[in-house]
Amino acid sequence: MDGKINFFDAIEANKRNSLILMGVMFFIFMALSVALSYIFDAGICFPILGFFFLLIYAIIVFYQGDKIILSMSGAKQVRKEEYPFLYNVVEGLALASQIPVPNVYVVDDPSPNAFATGRDPQHASVAVTSGLLSILKKEELEGVIAHEISHVANFDIRFSMIAVVFVGAISLLGSFAWRSMGLGFGGSNRGRGGGAGILILLALVFVILAPIFAQMVRFAISRQREYLADANAARLTRYPAGLAGALEKIKNFNTPTKSANDVTASLYISNPFPNKMGFLGSTHPPTDDRIKRLMAM
Repeated sequence: MDGKINFFDAIEANKRNSLILMGVMFFIFMALSVALSYIFDAGICFPILGFFFLLIYAIIVFYQGDKIILSMSGAKQVRKEEYPFLYNVVEGLALASQIPVPNVYVVDDPSPNAFATGRDPQHASVAVTSGLLSILKKEELEGVIAHEISHVANFDIRFSMIAVVFVGAISLLGSFAWRSMGLGFGGSNRGRGGGAGILILLALVFVILAPIFAQMVRFAISRQREYLADANAARLTRYPAGLAGALEKIKNFNTPTKSANDVTASLYISNPFPNKMGFLGSTHPPTDDRIKRLMAM
């Protein structure tokens, strides 16, 4: 139909764009390692050490990240008897997505929000705030849960944790570089030609900008995954207006989610800090744009 967005076209486009962005993240990390190697005249030492550091760091986050995130958020696992409707919605949408039923958590927070975490659909959790449960209608809650189930089914939860790994690793490398140079551990210019000073200056500029670039890419990744989950949620429920209505209510509530922090912010369905944009902007696409896309489906 004219003016309508095809669910599957939207999903495929966002998957392609997100993979490109993840490639950019890896390039930034390795380029930073090369820049540090030149600054400290360390040959191939930094790139090799950086690669293994990233590998070990990623394994730790991969297997323990979801537990850390749930603990940081104050999420409490709940039983079916406590929240029968919430459980039924999660079970029904998981069945429709052909994935195992995720663990269900509730966060005691008056601000309406939700997130999913885990390393794969077999080890996934969905968490909603008490505020979300108190203000949404049945079809709106179904839209939100479908959005989070989509993150699980599409392996967005793994994708998001990998993005966190890259941003954290790049920031740690940048911090290490500054502290080392402050202690006078920089390499010597001797034997590297007259242009060494300029090259080192360029490398220093990259060291400064790399964490910022990485954070910007992380924001872009998060936005792409939110559009993808919105499109897939609309496909699951066959009622885009449900999620659109939920996003409208969350937007109008306009209260920070106390259980969120800078590390977990990108995981939530809506920006948990609506009045705290920062100079790099928000990790989420504009709510009005998301609603407009949903209503065009």
